[in-house]
Amino acid sequence: MSQFPHLTLTAVLDIFLVAVLVYQAIQMVRGRRAAHILAGVGVLVMVYLIAVWLRLELLRTLLATLAPYTAFALIVMFQSDIRRVLARIGQRGWFSFGSQLQRRESLEELELAISQLAEEKTGALIVMEREIGLRTFVESGVLIDAQISRDLLLAIFQKNAALHDGAVIIQNERIAAAACFIPLTMNPVSRSLGTRHRAGIGVTEESDCLSVIVSEERGTISLAYAGEIEHAVSEERLVEALSDALGYGVNKKQPRRPRTMRQPQESR
Repeated sequence: MSQFPHLTLTAVLDIFLVAVLVYQAIQMVRGRRAAHILAGVGVLVMVYLIAVWLRLELLRTLLATLAPYTAFALIVMFQSDIRRVLARIGQRGWFSFGSQLQRRESLEELELAISQLAEEKTGALIVMEREIGLRTFVESGVLIDAQISRDLLLAIFQKNAALHDGAVIIQNERIAAAACFIPLTMNPVSRSLGTRHRAGIGVTEESDCLSVIVSEERGTISLAYAGEIEHAVSEERLVEALSDALGYGVNKKQPRRPRTMRQPQESR
């Protein structure tokens, strides 16, 4: 008879869950000060085992006395790292509710940032990746990889800021990069359209992305998709387009196209 227990489906699930917890713990401490603290705890455990093996009663008693307080000390020292791991697990979107909640927050942050940029007449170009990747354009800018935040977007497009020129590219509901170089459209467009609007149209000619352009002269918001542009969109239309681009609203693969190329009075 084998000395090993029979491997059942429950045992496999148990091993898998333990492996996930161990992996998350390693991710939590890797490259952080906590790794050195855990290394120190490991050294103390080894010293305790050696004390037991060599029958060093005084040392073993001292370490055994301190052991019950170790768990509380670790919780206090790692409280920020534990919060970070729990937040990361919640952001994974393993359940549809968590995913929808994250998209709702991203949508609200984007809408608030764009509306404030338009109100302050601060020029901006935000490109939202969909099915076709924009890695080439991302690599041309300054990598950020941050959660979508109104304050961050406002800081990026602040006038005379280092990252003001160029486009912000959003991938997987995160700000991937800023100050990205976007090629201008080569198709005939109105001469009154400035560089920012031409770039917003140009990038949509090469992919299925959505471009949101804020005019710094008129303070209006334009949408570009599939090589077409829609000027002076309303707040409801903006939210609808952003919802589609984030996969929160209608079918992600087929967003509503801009209606016409009208009101070509926009400049930059």
